[in-house]
Amino acid sequence: MLNQPTYKVPFIYDKLTSTTSNTNENVWKVSVPGSKSITNRALLLATLGQGLSTLKGVLFSDDSRHFLKCVQELGFDTTVDEENAIITVEGQGGLIPQKIANQYVGSAGTAARFLTALLGVSEGKYYMDSSDQMKRRPMAPLLNSLKELGCKVTFQGEEGYFPFILEGNGFGKNEITIDIEHSSQFLSALLISSCLCKEDFTIKVKGTHGMAYIIMTLKMMEHFGVKAEQTSEDTFIIKANQKYNALDYQIEPDVSAACYFYAMCPLLHIPVCVSHVHFESLQGDVQFIKILEQLGCTAYDKPEGIYLYPPTSMDYPGIAVDMSACSDQAITLAAIAPFASSPTTITGIGHIRHQESDRISAIVTELTKLGIKCDEKPDALTIYPGNITPATVSTYDDHRMAMGFSLIGLRNEGVIIDDPDCCRKTFENYFEVLESLIKENLS
Repeated sequence: MLNQPTYKVPFIYDKLTSTTSNTNENVWKVSVPGSKSITNRALLLATLGQGLSTLKGVLFSDDSRHFLKCVQELGFDTTVDEENAIITVEGQGGLIPQKIANQYVGSAGTAARFLTALLGVSEGKYYMDSSDQMKRRPMAPLLNSLKELGCKVTFQGEEGYFPFILEGNGFGKNEITIDIEHSSQFLSALLISSCLCKEDFTIKVKGTHGMAYIIMTLKMMEHFGVKAEQTSEDTFIIKANQKYNALDYQIEPDVSAACYFYAMCPLLHIPVCVSHVHFESLQGDVQFIKILEQLGCTAYDKPEGIYLYPPTSMDYPGIAVDMSACSDQAITLAAIAPFASSPTTITGIGHIRHQESDRISAIVTELTKLGIKCDEKPDALTIYPGNITPATVSTYDDHRMAMGFSLIGLRNEGVIIDDPDCCRKTFENYFEVLESLIKENLS
């Protein structure tokens, strides 16, 4: 891309000393936006409720704006107060006001999967399109399930991918099987929309990827009034005649965003607290803080948020860890792994090859460019300690590559992030927040 912006990460490690105190007065405190995963689930659940829902703490980013615009273009009345992070939605109890509509989901995987499921089991004709990035991400398992339920799917390009036309006609059967090896969003999408079936609805599941997100979905469905029963490891039943309620709903801070700041704790040997992040979070990425404890950090969950204190030594070890429960943070751990005292092996992440980028390949390519040795496997990678070579990091239009690899530049001079604006997908002012935090604590 011509004239694409870059961002030189401020090298601050030289300003920090080994005598940094682990006392509360030296804690680096930061706030992050609302959760993308919870915001987008809440938007969909609010449309399905009967009456006015008020969503507070909403994330405003590329993904959530695309989801919101789709909801509005389906005919749902909304009010938006971006300054105070509030959206109201007038739900229609499962009805879609517009029976014919064009839906552009951008690069938002949640919008792509959740809206496709809802529209695929609703009566109407819907033209579904997306960004080029989303056109490379899998949709076939969900679309195949919808076809089994009676939806007509007409592909406008490559089969199994955006763009396509949905012509739904309700539920043609009361049982379906879904494969979630590439994305747990397929199952979440069907779970949320399943209560529209007039009979008890059974979902059989192949694969175990992303179950932390499924637990989030189940809990949020229950918050809004619909309970799905997990009768076995691979079977969910949603009883008929359940309805979603309109709610005033508070959205949690985005733990995925918080993790970049928590990773600064061992990396820079500083105490960190992210406001209102707690271990009882609905978000699976809170497990990343437990992983950081394996590096020697110590966490305390206090009323204002989790406080994370650095290891007693300036060094921290490499670890072997299955990150299937918090795979969005594989990039984050990979970014701080070169500074560990021993190799780091990350497993259980094969599915991240099918996200905004092939994240395993991207990690290995960019760390190698920075002078770090890596071993790559289909579903895992090992990163060896080494000395960083200054370089420009390619981000592949992937917000997590930009935010995760920025950590390296805080510890080593000469790291430049290509296309920092890709962070607008989930955390549009990430670099401004980062610089403000540095200024506040190092001025």
